[in-house]
Order: sequence, then structure tokens, then C-alpha cells
Amino acid sequence: MLMERPHDLHDLEQALLDGIAGLSPGSGDTSRAHLLRSVFTAQVQSRVLDHTARWLRGSGRGFYTIGSAGHESNAAVAAALRVTDPALLHYRSGGFYCARALQRPGHDGVRDVLAGLLALADEPISGGRHKVFGHHDLAVIPQTSTIASHLPRALGVAFAIGRAKRLGIAGAWPDDALAVCSFGDASANHSTAQGAINAACYTAHSGLPVPLLFVCEDNGWGISVPTPSGWIEATFASRPSLRYAQVDGTDPLAVFDATAELARHIRTTGKPALLHLRTVRYMGHAGTDVEAGYRGASGIRRDYALDPVLATARALVTAGACAPGDLVDEYLITRERVRALADDLATGPKLQTAEAVMAPLSPRRPDAVHAAASLPPPADRRRESYATSLPEDDGALTLAESINRALADTLINHPGALVFGEDVGAKGGVYGVTRGLQKRFGAARVFDSLLDEQSILGLGLGAAVSGLLPIPEIQYLAYLHNAEDQLRGEAASLSFFSNGQYRNPMVVRVAGLAYQKGFGGHFHNDNAVAVLRDIPGLVVASPGHPSDAAPMLRTLAAAAATDGTVSVFLEPIALYHTRDLFEPGDGIWTAPYQPPTEWSTHHVPIGSGRLVRDGDDVLIVTWANGLHLSLRAARRLAADGVSCRVFDLRWLAPLPIDEVLAHAHAVGRVLVVDETRHSGGAGEGVVTGLVERGFGGPIARIAAHDSFIPLADAANLVLVGEDDIIEAAHAIAARSAQPVLSWAPPTGSPTATPYTSHL
Repeated sequence: MLMERPHDLHDLEQALLDGIAGLSPGSGDTSRAHLLRSVFTAQVQSRVLDHTARWLRGSGRGFYTIGSAGHESNAAVAAALRVTDPALLHYRSGGFYCARALQRPGHDGVRDVLAGLLALADEPISGGRHKVFGHHDLAVIPQTSTIASHLPRALGVAFAIGRAKRLGIAGAWPDDALAVCSFGDASANHSTAQGAINAACYTAHSGLPVPLLFVCEDNGWGISVPTPSGWIEATFASRPSLRYAQVDGTDPLAVFDATAELARHIRTTGKPALLHLRTVRYMGHAGTDVEAGYRGASGIRRDYALDPVLATARALVTAGACAPGDLVDEYLITRERVRALADDLATGPKLQTAEAVMAPLSPRRPDAVHAAASLPPPADRRRESYATSLPEDDGALTLAESINRALADTLINHPGALVFGEDVGAKGGVYGVTRGLQKRFGAARVFDSLLDEQSILGLGLGAAVSGLLPIPEIQYLAYLHNAEDQLRGEAASLSFFSNGQYRNPMVVRVAGLAYQKGFGGHFHNDNAVAVLRDIPGLVVASPGHPSDAAPMLRTLAAAAATDGTVSVFLEPIALYHTRDLFEPGDGIWTAPYQPPTEWSTHHVPIGSGRLVRDGDDVLIVTWANGLHLSLRAARRLAADGVSCRVFDLRWLAPLPIDEVLAHAHAVGRVLVVDETRHSGGAGEGVVTGLVERGFGGPIARIAAHDSFIPLADAANLVLVGEDDIIEAAHAIAARSAQPVLSWAPPTGSPTATPYTSHL
């Protein structure tokens, strides 16, 4: 019996229902009717949700209108996979999501999506922060992808499945799981997609398992730009180590069979595959996209015949498994129920405060991090690993040596820790920082990557969300910039858009900053950190002295393991092998490595600076290379009668601004020595923070010029030098100070801890 159709049907809905009603019943094979029935239900749910999204937006209650209409053939992809296979979904994979929800008895995928459309605070994945396909119980990792930016992470998830098994540790996914990642045909042209697929092929060609299924949902359009006919096949059909299959979305059983065959291939060989799923796109790119402006009406209507929901209905009716009227009724009943549920949910709670919005961004449990960072490695494993002598017995170490020993202790203490990047393995890194680690811990834990920063960070992101502790290295700061969206759009956003349910704990080591005496030009001397400092939740550490490097790195590893923190450990290349501060042989820029019994005492909390020289006339605030320069300048200034207090920020995000303020009030004059560029430099945050907190004394800032770093001695013309510091300090010392004598440093603020009495 056919239900009465409502009067507000969209043309697409009307065409679908008319098409189903006009199908001719048959008596074919019903052996897979249950499968088709499940796929049809998921497809109808997804289609009705898309129409409901437009309906809600029209009444001012909904906030998202990018739909999946025309792509619902991906429901058959989900049906062919396991509910435990981690999925990273394209924003048009609504059919997949609804089908996966049906695989988990009792799970209401429709409510999940509606709550996202309505931005409800109790929405189960993002908590009302965005409409995403995701749910922890469904192993769907939420994506707010820019252009295919989730593909590198998908590669990392697939890699982590095999790597956890190889290491014999429990990962987040079953040992025989595969990762599935969907994306559009327009996104396939982006360097991120091409790089991730290339990296998957490269890794598989190298003999390493990459159980990854790429699904290119090809509707032929990139908003208004058509994809050339045959382009996706030409691009991917002949990639080495990549199994390729093309299937039309109008044949649901063929989609299921092709997916099942690719999944079998992936699970048995460990090699990646790509399913080229031919789809159509209905109702434009989004609610604001007027498709009639670039497509003819006849072409839009012609696509109605390619409706995947109609195709599944046809398969059911032709097989004699269902009557057309029953399927029409299912659609109409679903439509009525979804709209009723949307009405019920529409008045639900929304996020009400900035604090509620930001709560999952970067949780901090400093006491737990302190405890984790102070945990000594097992003594027998540590003695076995170091073999000859423990680092605390090796005397004074350089910055590079301190980082090397801290990485070793992290690998000992965290069985899931991985150190990787370009040249970090046998070579030990361009500057020798990782030397010897691969030999001691094996190529499964310390290994070289291909030359692609997007893939390096994506590998880390996927490994992190899979339960490992990645420590990737970016060889030079300048090389980070072509991959920085992996930090901004993927790493920092995951906890935010999953309400803390998914985390990607990761410590990204970056060799950077300038002062390499003109060597290498701007690619090897990059002082641009603005892109790091404005990423919400990202922690940025930059140790200057060896005595800080190891405890800060331990803090970041502990914060990653404990709180899921994503951090960048910005290492000043020019200080890697520096030993002296004032004269050759003084050894002030070295430090002994603390034994595990002292780790708790020497713990450096996130956002805690260090006073390294006391003084009364000028407070110099700086970090990294600027610290070395400022201490040299401070000694020369002392000879001129100017007493300088030197404060090392150590952390660029979050800045220890309250500690700086305490010392600023005590001294009355502030000079910020900023080795980054004048525009967008880290020192801007220090100056602004002091002014916002009411500091009224003289403030000056010297920074590098807004220039790239040239070769040779010309580099000194655009970077901050000792003489610049001395000149600026004399100038500000001549101004009237405004000390606040009653001001006390914050509780727990460290006293001056100079490296030697010579300071």
C-alpha cells in the first residue's frame, strides 16, 4: 500500500519515488536480498538526511548543507568492510556512515548526523563543534579535511596497524584490520592526495605492509569545474603496488563485490588498493551553490536516472525480494520519522561558552605529566640499551647529544615510541642528533622516511591515533611550510572535533632557526614561526641550553602519552654542537645529563620559563639563539655599568607571560630579543601580553628584518646580533623605569638558575 506523498517533495525526491514506483517486479536471485535491503535502508537514511539538512537550514535551525546525495553507493562499500576497520570519510560519505551504523546493533546513525546538523552540544562526536561523520564506537575518525588533507593520516593509520603487530604491542585496531579513506575526484588532483597515494605505493613497494583502501568517489565535478573524462582512471589505474578497480555506483552488488575483493587483497598481501567509485552529485556542491549557473537543466535531470538509491531498489524489485510500493513507503516513513526527530532535537542544548567550545583543544594535567616525565626507565633495559656507559656518566653534553640521550630514554620508556624522518636512521640525521639510535633500537622503531614532509607528519598522525607515540623529524623548519596544514588542519583539530575521543599524541622535532654563519641560505636558516604559534592547542618548545633540552623533551613525550598533546620541539641548529659561551674552552654551553633519580627535580612544565641571569636595570626576554647572544651581550653590558636580567622563555606556545610580567614589574624595563622576523615574530606575543596585563614601563623589541636569510656574511645584515642587543639595552636603560616593588613572582616561579657562576 502506497502512503500519500507530501506536497513539499524536492524534484529529486519526486523523481526517485516515481522511478521506484514504476519498477517492474521480477523473480530473480534473492540470495543477497538481505544485503541489498540493508544497503537500501542506509541509502534512504542518507538521502533523507540531506533533504532534511536543507529543510532545517531553510527554517534557520540547521547549519550545514553539503550532502551525500548521489554518492550513496558508498553504503555498499561499508557493507563489504568490517565495523572495526578504521574509516576516514569524505564529507559525501553519508551512505557509508549510515551503513556502518546499521552494522552496530542499536546504534542510531540518523540521530548522530542530525545532532551534527543542529550543532547540538550532546552530538556524539564533535559535541556541536562541526558536522562531521565520526563515532568512536564505529571506528570512524572524524575529518574536517581541507583538500584531501586526511589522506596522509589514513596512510599513517594503515602503517600503524602493521607496525604495532610487528612490535608486539596492542594497537587501537585489530591486527587484520584495514584502513579505509574516501575522497572526491577533484581532491585527487591535490598534492596532498597525490603525495599520500605515492607514499602508500612507495612503502608497499619497499616491502612494508600498508593495509589501506582508498575510495575515490568520482562524481565528475569539483564544485563547478568538471573533471576530464577518464582522468581518475588514467591517474591511478597503473600505479605500482596499488590494486585498482573501477565500479559504477548504479550496480550495488558490483560495488559490494569489488570492495570485498579489494579488501581480501589488502588483508592478504598488505598492499594498498584504490576503488574508483563512479557516482553522481545531486543538489549542487552545497546549499549555497546554484548549480543551474554552470549546468544545464537537461543534464541535471539526466543524472536522475543514475540515482544509486533507485539502482538498489531496482535490484531488490527485479529479484522479487520487495514490492515497489513497499520501498516507496519505506522512504516516506523514513522521511517522516527523520523530520519528526529533527523537530524534537532542534531545541536541544548548544555550546554556550568559549570555555565549553575550547575544552577539548589541549587538556592539561600538569601533575600527571610531571609524574609521567619523572618515571625512570627499567634499569636493566636502560643498562642493556646504553651498553657501554650511561649518559649521566658521560660528562658535559652538547645540545645535540642531550637530545639524542633523551630520545633514547623515551624509546626505552615508551614501547610504542617511533623516531622517523629523512636520514634519521643509519645516517643519524643531517646533524647527527639521532646517531646510533637505529642500531640500538632497530629499524622498526627508528627509520628513514621518503622525502615528503606531508607524508612524514601524516604517518605520525595516523600512528598517534592508533595508539603509538610518534616522534617525527622535519629536517629543516623551511621544509615544514609545505606540510603545515597537517599540523593545523589535522593534528591540532582532531581532539577538538572529536570532543577528546580521538587524540593524536605526537612530538614533532624540527631542526630550525638561523645563525648557521651564512651556511645554506634561507632553506637551512629559517626564522619563521608564526604559522606554529597561531595553531590552537599546539605546544611549541624551543630549548636553548643543553640543560633544558632533555627535560623539555621528556615533558613533551609525557604530555603526549598522558594528555594527547601535539607539540613541536623546535631545535636551534646553530647551537647543536656549540660548547662555549664566552671564550673557547669555557664549556658553558654544555651540561651533564641528569640521571633518572633527578628527573622529577629537573622537570620543566609546559609554559614554564627560566631566569638564567639576575640583574636590576633591564630585563632581557629571549630564547634559543637569542639566549646565547643575550648572555654574551649581558656580560659586555655589565662592563658598561648596565645590569641585565636574562629570562629564557623556553616555550613559544604557551608563552610563560605571567612569569615575564613578574620580572618586568621587578625590573621596570623590558627588552625583547626576538630572533624571528619583525612581522609575525614570537616577540610580538611577549610585548602584547605585557601590555594587555597592564605593564606600564618602557618596552623595546629588536627582531630580525622581514627578509629571507641570504648566504654567507650577508645573513648578519638581517639577523639580530650582539651589537644590536647592546645598543638597544643602552637605549632602554636610559629611560625611566617603572618597577613595582611590591610585585611578587607567581607561586612556583623559578629563581635564577645560571648555567655557571661565570654568568
